[in-house]
Amino acid sequence: MHPSIHAQKTPDKAAIRMASTGETISYAELDARSNQFAQLLRANGIKPGDHIAIFLENHPRYFELAWGAQRAGVIYTAINYRLSVDETNYIVGNCEARMVISSARLAETAAGLRAADNPERIVEQWLMIDGVIDGWSSYEAALEAMPADRISDECAANDMLYSSGTTGRPKGVYSPPLSPEIDAPTVLSDLCQNTFGMDTETIYLSPAPLYHAAPLRYNLAVMRLGGTCIVMERFDEERYLQLIEQYQVTHSQLVPTMFVRMLKLAPEVRARYDVSSLRCAIHAAAPCPVSIKQQMIDWWGPILWEYYAGTEGNGVTLLDSHAWLSKPGSVGKAVSGVVKICDENGEELPVGQEGSVYFADGKVFVYHNDAEKTAGSRNAKGWTTLGDIGRLDEDGYLYLTDRKAFMIISGGVNIYPQETESLLVTHPKVMDAAVFGVPDPEFGEQVKAVVQPLDMADANPAFAAELVEWCREHIAHHKCPKSIDFSAALPREANGKLYKRGLRDQYWAGHANPII
Repeated sequence: MHPSIHAQKTPDKAAIRMASTGETISYAELDARSNQFAQLLRANGIKPGDHIAIFLENHPRYFELAWGAQRAGVIYTAINYRLSVDETNYIVGNCEARMVISSARLAETAAGLRAADNPERIVEQWLMIDGVIDGWSSYEAALEAMPADRISDECAANDMLYSSGTTGRPKGVYSPPLSPEIDAPTVLSDLCQNTFGMDTETIYLSPAPLYHAAPLRYNLAVMRLGGTCIVMERFDEERYLQLIEQYQVTHSQLVPTMFVRMLKLAPEVRARYDVSSLRCAIHAAAPCPVSIKQQMIDWWGPILWEYYAGTEGNGVTLLDSHAWLSKPGSVGKAVSGVVKICDENGEELPVGQEGSVYFADGKVFVYHNDAEKTAGSRNAKGWTTLGDIGRLDEDGYLYLTDRKAFMIISGGVNIYPQETESLLVTHPKVMDAAVFGVPDPEFGEQVKAVVQPLDMADANPAFAAELVEWCREHIAHHKCPKSIDFSAALPREANGKLYKRGLRDQYWAGHANPII
């Protein structure tokens, strides 16, 4: 259950193939380079339990860094390469990275990061791939000087990834490995093998940025099992379908916005590609509108698996397409931890009632160097929450309503915008939508929508009025937007999460703005 094992058994087999360039890294190359990186860490005095940061685009050398740190017992933080200098600088300091690895493609941000002031930073090595700039050294040269032998003190480590930061500064989340052995199975590798049917024959298509928890960890799980990962540098809906056919992809992991974008393709474009090799399409990260998922099952067949979990790993719910068809809208039953629905006081609520979603008996995690945030994620019973609202049905299936922080309070009525957003994206002329509360002198807040139309030529008052009336035909009037603005693009991350705070803050300028 480790790439080093497959490097011995099938050294020439492709572990990684980059979608755009076709560059291929064999298991033998991956193992040798990860050994060299582990040696490089030790040569720089970086010990088990120390931290490094990886600030890279989807790059062919990403996984040698992850596996090298993993086998050296070094905790690695993958940083969103789209972040600003200030945001990146904060994470580098907060995660206590002793080494940072970046690339020439990110030279502008990397230069600003190197020059930035941060008293928390303890970085000793700044390494750059594909070139160097002032203040950075060549990663390739440093690696080339290292032997490809295994270090003598191998021990397992995990990633420490940072939450999205939609409600303030991002939080570093760390859970220690269950075993110090580098080749010990993990919960995810067991799930991928025993539930999703992954093995040495798996061809896994990864369309999302590797700094996110699911793309990073699922690729690593595939490599533990000896499969091949096809890594897209960025998602393009038609290119994704083409890759399935080209490589006879068997498994993939997506987010609902990717479904929406593929479904918006012209029917003749979708029909152009053979996707029959797909045996399992896994999705999570954001709620999937019922009608969107139904259309995907109609197109791809009952191969969709959905789960609910977070970077924290405190619990997981799961269901396949057959279960979903009998429980439309559910995100499944718990397969790790026990789901509890609680009121504002942390007390458990009866079946069917909405409240905060907690996991009992789940995996232990902490927010790095933040005891207050760690304590805020727990109730008096020790159950942990990610901040979502939902309910359980009589069979133990979980249904999510929205994030608690996104709730709109209008005239004393609680409104969760996810239902309205899910409806709006099903309109044939809408690509994406964000719904949130804006100031209202009488009711405190009113429902506002910002819509990304398929064609910006539709961004006019007549279409806005049409959408409002269309919403009123489908859901309760108090949940419908009172007004609609348009935008050519919404601040949605590639992991499917919508960053509404920046949009919302524009409307609260000069008002008492509740913190999201």
